[in-house]
Amino acid sequence: MTATSVTGPSRKRRARTLEPVQPLHDAPLAPLTTFRLGGPATRLVTATTDDEVVAAVREADAAGTPLLIIGGGSNLVIGDKGFDGTALRIATTGFALEGSRLELAAGEVWTDAVARTVEAGLAGIECLAGIPGSAGATPIQNVGAYGQDVSATVTEVVAYDRRAEETVTLTNAECAFSYRHSLFKDQPERYVVLRVRFELEDADGMSAPLKYPETARALGVEAGDRVPLGQARETVLRLRAGKGMVLDPEDHDTWSAGSFFTNPILTNDEFDSFRARVAERLGPDVAPPAFPAGEGGAVKTSAAWLIDRAGFTKGYGTGPARISTKHTLALTNRGEATTEDLLALAREVVAGVRDAFGITLVNEPVTVGVEI
Repeated sequence: MTATSVTGPSRKRRARTLEPVQPLHDAPLAPLTTFRLGGPATRLVTATTDDEVVAAVREADAAGTPLLIIGGGSNLVIGDKGFDGTALRIATTGFALEGSRLELAAGEVWTDAVARTVEAGLAGIECLAGIPGSAGATPIQNVGAYGQDVSATVTEVVAYDRRAEETVTLTNAECAFSYRHSLFKDQPERYVVLRVRFELEDADGMSAPLKYPETARALGVEAGDRVPLGQARETVLRLRAGKGMVLDPEDHDTWSAGSFFTNPILTNDEFDSFRARVAERLGPDVAPPAFPAGEGGAVKTSAAWLIDRAGFTKGYGTGPARISTKHTLALTNRGEATTEDLLALAREVVAGVRDAFGITLVNEPVTVGVEI
């Protein structure tokens, strides 16, 4: 995951310089992404304080320079031609814990922050262990895994509002969270996340009630049970590693953006049509995955199931970009891929699933200078 937006200015502003910050020119961006793909930026600025972040944004906006915000780079696909503008890497630090209230600077490494909350005996984000990227990205895409979403614990997000030219504090409700979505993702040209505040739970060293069946099974308990925090975190890390979802520089199965596609959410009528396609293609006894998805009877199904049943199995591909050998949702760079190699594979998967089941998959990573 990465706190990412690609935007132009909302209007001209008075320039502010960044004297303490030394920008790099024609700077490689691939090393800043988990895919290790993409061309250079015209200019790269690394900001280590909130003031530097705001100043860099104002400077780019005043000059009319396109701006790319980069956090951990784990949810980002940059085109081979790179980015013609200023790339701003947010490398701010700050971990403040007061009772069960947590505040993280946007540049904090998310996996480290989760580990520290578990060590402090606080529940609420322990099942989000192992997700690469920065804390500032978590509210943008409402990061979630193994039965937890940050929307359940985020209380406020401090952000720079480029339209109002001021720093604002948004409540949970104002963030407009939904499945892998938020106000920040809806308006990437407006907000730059600076800090995220959470309300966690002191449950005497126990986890939040486990919601995800796979996690509960791995722990030998029932859904809804609590387990020691450390056990919950370690189990999730083990499950993620088994799917290639924990970064390892030596393992090309982890040179990815994690889940490349979101799970489709269908209306009842759409799901009925989908189920009929499944019966026609796979037989009347095959039941596709179905999970309740909010009000109105919407149904969520599994992108991984769709990809696999459309013929794109683990390890699919013969080129430098392939589906992970551990998980069908991860598209990977085997070491020599280009962004175009990756996109060609993504387009093949999207077209194959659409032809097989009538569902168009939506990519989760943000694309820069390219389209799926």
